Amino acid sequence: MARASSLSGFPEWLPDGRVVETHVLDSLRRTFELHGFAGIETRAVEPLSQLLRKGETSKEVYLLRRLQDEGEDGAGADPDKQLGLHFDLTVPFARYVLEHAGQLTFPFKRYQIQKVWRGERPQDGRFREFTQADIDVVGADTLPFHYEVELPLVMAEALAALPIPPVRINVNNRKVAQGFYEAIGLDDVEAALRVIDKLDKIGPEGVAVALEEEAGATPQQAVHALELASISATDASVADKVLALGHRSVLLDEGLGELVALLEAAHELRPGTVVADLKIARGLDYYTGSVYETTLVGHDNLGSICSGGRYDSLATDGKRTYPGVGLSIGVSRLLARILGDGLATATRPVPTAVLVAVTDEEHRRASDRVAHALRARGIPTDVAPTAAKFGKQIRYADRRGIPFVWFPGSDGADEVKDIRSGAQVGADAAAWTPPAEDLWPRVGAPGSAPDAQTPGAQAPGAR
Repeated sequence: MARASSLSGFPEWLPDGRVVETHVLDSLRRTFELHGFAGIETRAVEPLSQLLRKGETSKEVYLLRRLQDEGEDGAGADPDKQLGLHFDLTVPFARYVLEHAGQLTFPFKRYQIQKVWRGERPQDGRFREFTQADIDVVGADTLPFHYEVELPLVMAEALAALPIPPVRINVNNRKVAQGFYEAIGLDDVEAALRVIDKLDKIGPEGVAVALEEEAGATPQQAVHALELASISATDASVADKVLALGHRSVLLDEGLGELVALLEAAHELRPGTVVADLKIARGLDYYTGSVYETTLVGHDNLGSICSGGRYDSLATDGKRTYPGVGLSIGVSRLLARILGDGLATATRPVPTAVLVAVTDEEHRRASDRVAHALRARGIPTDVAPTAAKFGKQIRYADRRGIPFVWFPGSDGADEVKDIRSGAQVGADAAAWTPPAEDLWPRVGAPGSAPDAQTPGAQAPGAR
């Protein structure tokens, strides 16, 4: 028999953790669908050449190879013929849009919740296999700015529905940074953005040195870039603070106008949630407008749990360009913090609400009939595995977290027992229903009365 061993970076949740995960995933789906997003799923593999388009290194991509490939390690192989597991959902989505453009209606609003794989060093909140939840809106040739306002507000609503602390969505606009850098005469804008994106990691002094070495900035230009990055505000005053630095350009003014519009809309619908933070750069060079990074209030050490932005040319077939805006939640990253810090718990680790006891094996079919009747009415039910003494069957239900035990009567007079309170009453499988709060597992903060059923565990046909 093979010896069991764990693999670092590949999380596996116990049943109670899985209940919380299901609640999180179904809550996200429900919010996305309320806002008109259609769910899709893409294949797990893409050609290596496509995966590397986003700037990832080959060391972070898991390659697929059959044992029948005679031991070739793939080194030097044609990247168009090599296959790798996708490391995010953006690259496969871009390919999906191009392949199915003729069957899609634009603007196309999609959500996608899938596993991804990334070969990086596992650490707190970072895994090699993890679940992401993405939303994007893609247009054909053009995409109105108002979607850059809509998407972070949808994400704010989706995250507010989860059993987590409040979130803060930090926003910036690449046009602001690019326009400002152009105004101060800084030529290598992309390099400067990549350096500024490291501000929280290496600090102002490290950024100043890197701007000179990597972006060709003069010491004075580095000072100006850091002044811009230090600006933060929750309202239109962000524009005044930027303009007070004394540098103007057409692109800068355009970006400030968009940033202020986003802040004003957010203040009306989600006051205090969206903050302009001009050090947010998002180092990937395909972002062209608004960029977003989201953190849990009080859990800044976790880093960003949701990020994204506007992109204008990630997907193009040479004739048409498909601009878009999107955000991605690191669900596994978020869930690890929820479970690790006990931010949320489930009322029970199994969906089962009722265990039907078995009097003896000769009467097991009577117990099966009761279970069938309860399930037909949408009540999750299991049957005891053995016809042990009723005390042992009750203890079995208690260990599994099942709240009710059903005792079939020899004369049809059945009874059901709430094993938490000890209350036992007569019951009819055609009419009895557990209290609404016990029908399915519920998820909430520890010590509170959970008020949200696990959406994926509802009666047939419910959503």
